[in-house]
Amino acid sequence: MTVKIAAPFSTSTRAPADQRPRDDELDLYGVTHAGLVRPDNQDQFLLATVHPQVVIHGSSIPAPEGLCGQRLATILLVADGVGGSAAGSRASQLATEAVTHFVASRMRSYQTAGASCEEEFTNELRACAMAAHDTVRAEALTRPDARTMATTLSLAVVAWPWMYILQLGDSRCYFFEDGTLRQVTRDQTLAQDLVDDGVLERETAQKSPLAHVLSSAIGASTATPEVTRVDVRKRGCVVLVCTDGLTKHVTDAELATHLGDMESAEQVCGALLQLALERGGTDNITIVVGRAVDDKKQ
Repeated sequence: MTVKIAAPFSTSTRAPADQRPRDDELDLYGVTHAGLVRPDNQDQFLLATVHPQVVIHGSSIPAPEGLCGQRLATILLVADGVGGSAAGSRASQLATEAVTHFVASRMRSYQTAGASCEEEFTNELRACAMAAHDTVRAEALTRPDARTMATTLSLAVVAWPWMYILQLGDSRCYFFEDGTLRQVTRDQTLAQDLVDDGVLERETAQKSPLAHVLSSAIGASTATPEVTRVDVRKRGCVVLVCTDGLTKHVTDAELATHLGDMESAEQVCGALLQLALERGGTDNITIVVGRAVDDKKQ
């Protein structure tokens, strides 16, 4: 089964490069697919925008317009469950629910993003990950079928003009700008740890069986949240967050080509999903893409 969430795509008039994109200038799309081999889909994704809002429960006058305030943040998340089908699905669900609660309840924190006190925000991101970790660990103790119950988490929080990426595991966040693709996250795997220690060459590590053995994940014996910050104020830059069901079959060079030629977030998600399926679809595949429309290319 394929699940999709889309947000409006706009062809509005050109905006200054240093101006916060309006809601109708965001091009956002997400897709998840079980693949062609596994019977269940243990992946989850979240694609959302966060706004302050006034909810009127009663009034003697008609409800005024404009009760939803300026967008505070844009959220792109993927989680890839580990363990038996039920345990892995539950772990990724718990992590996604924990993050959803976090982004809905931390409105004040978004104001500190990019400021001198932004450490408060990044610390809260890490705390959110560890709260999800504790929740998954606690539930695993109650489930005889869940000795291995864990999930990756790649979360991008865009509090303009910065994007903060919270990472655990080997799902990935990529950033594409001016024709160049950069993997922002670091794979938390035993193979990548050996590369970092100078024991393995990168090319060898990619073919190693350790390339898919996690050294850190929510619910695992070790959880080490990492937070990275990226400047996303330039129009036309693209954020891609995905599980390894995509990157097992599609190279970084191919990702860059597709993002460079993209017509919309929906189109490029569909094209990348189809490419992964054509090459075997050996794992669950989840792809989330976001950008602010670059009107010079419309």
